Amino acid sequence: MLKKNRKATAEPPPPPNPVAVNQKTVIGDQISIEGAIRGQEDLLIEGSVKGSIEVKAHRLTVGVKGQVEAEILAANVTVSGKLSGNINATGKVEITKEADFNGEIKARSISVQDGAYLKAVIEMEREPLKSISPSGKPEEKTSSEPIKEPIILAGKGSKGI
Repeated sequence: MLKKNRKATAEPPPPPNPVAVNQKTVIGDQISIEGAIRGQEDLLIEGSVKGSIEVKAHRLTVGVKGQVEAEILAANVTVSGKLSGNINATGKVEITKEADFNGEIKARSISVQDGAYLKAVIEMEREPLKSISPSGKPEEKTSSEPIKEPIILAGKGSKGI
């Protein structure tokens, strides 16, 4: 019998690992949109947008050429162009020196560069307060209301309240 020589078969190379692609949609400076924008990726606006923008878990950037009049809901927001409206961010809002912003900001943190035009009402959200329980374990305070302590006034001739 004849035996065929078999070449040593090496295992096929593993498939390449998928590379995380940071997807971003760009609204160019020659584009004008009126209405609601909702998405699941980062958004860069260099054109004109009027309406509402919702990219809850992503970054919204209003570029230097951007002209936006909108209610915004995003994770993080960077403003370098003109924005009139309200921003509700779960993370950080950055106002660059090229920005012209007029509206309300609600965010966990904010930064404003020197030279930016900013006319805003700002509400900073804070982390829930943690206190130490008698067992030594930290527990989260769920109420955002301040703790009210009784005020006791005492002085000459007063009998207490």
